[in-house]
Amino acid sequence: MIVSIRVDDRLIHGQVALVWSKEFGISRIVVANDEASKNEIQQMTLKMATPTGIKLLIKPVKESIELFNSPKAKDVALFVLTNCIADTLAIVKACTDIKSVNVANVGRFDNSEPDKKLKLNSNIFLNERELGALQELVEQPVPVYHQIIPSASQTSIKSLLEGAKKKK
Repeated sequence: MIVSIRVDDRLIHGQVALVWSKEFGISRIVVANDEASKNEIQQMTLKMATPTGIKLLIKPVKESIELFNSPKAKDVALFVLTNCIADTLAIVKACTDIKSVNVANVGRFDNSEPDKKLKLNSNIFLNERELGALQELVEQPVPVYHQIIPSASQTSIKSLLEGAKKKK
């Protein structure tokens, strides 16, 4: 079972490793990312950032979906990390046992022209592809919100999108 999917362009970092893993009480993190699954240096960095006692799997998105739909994964609490909304959408559309999606930090490091990105807040910047994926994601049957740390309040992504439309 996927306890939460977090969209974070940094994947594993202090907040994820120390705060969110404790919040969810998980023992397994899955990084679902095609590039990270091929990049040995990035894999070493992600492993170093993973807290002791937590198992880390780094898999391409397609293999991650197969894992999530496996009967073996049904009774295991998984915290899933992606670095883009499009990958998250693919997972949500292919898997049914997902408790929530947290769109935390996205779009700050992509190569899109900054003036062509939609800024939802200080942590979410969307190019055209990611905006389309997010609009489709909020229509899926899973809660989609923005929350940096557990002690902060959750903000509905749907309301952030609606607020951005009104500003145009």
